[in-house]
Amino acid sequence: MANRIKIRLLEKGMTQVELGRLINEKPQQLSRAIHGDMQPKSKEIREKVYQVLDIKE
Repeated sequence: MANRIKIRLLEKGMTQVELGRLINEKPQQLSRAIHGDMQPKSKEIREKVYQVLDIKE
């Protein structure tokens, strides 16, 4: 999961910080979500990330 997101960030020329700003999430929470945290908030964040980066689950 984290690797797919990081690859897409590189392909789009975007940093994780920029992604966080775009979806209005704090860097720490975004990092937890990217690395597989299973809390409901992290799942919501991953959905936003998938939409922004055009990642199919």
